[in-house]
Amino acid sequence: MLELTANHTQELLQDRDKKTILIVDDEGVIRDLCRRVLNDYHIVEAGDGQEAYEIFLRGGIDVILTDVMMPRMDGIELLKKLKEREPTMVVIIMTGFADKDLILKALKADADDFITKPLNLLQLKSAISKALVKKALKEEIANLRNLDRFKTVFLSLISHKFRTPITSISLFLQNLAAGVIDPADEGAKEHINLIYNEACYLGNLVTDLLTFSSVMDSGAGLHLEPCTLNLLLPKLLQEAQDVAARPGVTTHVTLDTVPELMLDRDKVSFAVRQVIDNAIKFSKETGVVCVTLRNLENQCEITVQDDGIGISPEQLPKLFEKFYQVDADHTGQVRGFGLGLFYVREFIRMHGGTVSIDSEENVGTRVVITLPNKASQSP
Repeated sequence: MLELTANHTQELLQDRDKKTILIVDDEGVIRDLCRRVLNDYHIVEAGDGQEAYEIFLRGGIDVILTDVMMPRMDGIELLKKLKEREPTMVVIIMTGFADKDLILKALKADADDFITKPLNLLQLKSAISKALVKKALKEEIANLRNLDRFKTVFLSLISHKFRTPITSISLFLQNLAAGVIDPADEGAKEHINLIYNEACYLGNLVTDLLTFSSVMDSGAGLHLEPCTLNLLLPKLLQEAQDVAARPGVTTHVTLDTVPELMLDRDKVSFAVRQVIDNAIKFSKETGVVCVTLRNLENQCEITVQDDGIGISPEQLPKLFEKFYQVDADHTGQVRGFGLGLFYVREFIRMHGGTVSIDSEENVGTRVVITLPNKASQSP
């Protein structure tokens, strides 16, 4: 295993912080000039609007600097499509035409700044710097609005989730106090057992609330530290198995040796644990949950596979949405908050990784998490 030095760790952290600028122009000499001037940033290039939009859809772009007159898709059309898809994206228009109609079209499409050709190199650097500040402000405002909406929906969901067990417990206690239920009766024992289960469910809800509260408070950034997945995964699997208390479900783990990675231990642990918990939860009365760690060329791959009840094809695209829950029994009373997989994807993406899910009803589910491993190794 290659050792991670303190200097290399600092270089990695600085590299992660580098912003990415997408330069769009059909003239290679212009793209080359911009790239040389903006050497403090990661630079991605595109020769026309269509190519630029395809690059943008892959993610990771912070600012787009685009010409107007280009083949296939011009700069104004690209601007419109970008803003429709991601309103907070900052787009700077480069143009050699001081045309009022053109500028008006760009402003209507929410262009963030203009640079005229021939390019003034000092102006170009200044425009990019201001664009990054503007992007940060836009994202902060958008996050505050989203957080406000999230809190409203979350509070509504909490009240709904708590109402059913509280109502059941309350009615039972009222009937007990009124003498309708005799604790000595054989049938009362079944009621008492049901109420006990509801009380346990309330306790689990509170635990989940505290977990998600902690997750949301720490969701802003990564706290990277050396992490050994070969030690972490068996621990997470054992913890999940102990909590689930499903003796009919067995577990199996297969581990390649992977290099020590720079990860946010809490976030990666949360993500993997959520996937394992779901695999055990949606297993049948008897089944096997397999966790596999593979060391590939540029990434490590964590696979969690079960032979449980599976997920229908129409539900698969919705699994990573906030508050979405699989209602396998069609009761409308799914327990939990439907936030686990949303944060799984968010946290893995923050590490530059991916999450994918394949499933078939009554056959089982396979979740694959990838994390880059090259960046964690010293040269």
